[in-house]
Amino acid sequence: MSKNKKLISETIAASIATKQSLLESSRLVSQIETFADTLVQCFKNDGKVFFCGNGGSAADAQHISAELTGRFYLDRKPLYSEAFHVNSSYMTAVANDYGYDKVYSRMAEACCRKGDVLVGISTSGNSKNIIEALKVAKSQGATIIGMTGESGGEMAELVDVLINVPSNDTPRIQESHILVGHIVCDITEKTMFGE
Repeated sequence: MSKNKKLISETIAASIATKQSLLESSRLVSQIETFADTLVQCFKNDGKVFFCGNGGSAADAQHISAELTGRFYLDRKPLYSEAFHVNSSYMTAVANDYGYDKVYSRMAEACCRKGDVLVGISTSGNSKNIIEALKVAKSQGATIIGMTGESGGEMAELVDVLINVPSNDTPRIQESHILVGHIVCDITEKTMFGE
């Protein structure tokens, strides 16, 4: 087997092992269900769901949000969801004027209200700008969901629902975050619009 084929096989096996650990955790399976139920309740009450993350987690935030507002499997009404980072003029202005730690907390202050949901995505659970946003959103009555790696980091103490993927390897955590996001979108869509 070539060096690259060995790497490919090992990476796929590691991804499967992380997802197998997720599957075998009854606590995490229940937390994923609670995550979906929380979104359904929010949308049924005309609430909004917001996401924030950095780097690959920002891409995940935008991806999951798009599935909710656009569609997942079903042709149905759009659900209000937004990733905080998509306005580059806002992001660069606030980072410049207030510092990068404030880019999401100011958006949370502007957007999050009682009955809304903020999902913070951080593989370490320690991203300062995410933590600041969660604190602000919580103080304004939003429900807080965290998607992290195994330890949960500082976010573990701030969230109402914690999806702490059982891994310390950033790429494996991110792959599982998208899996969880897809599951939650599927449940939310089917619960609200039937199938």
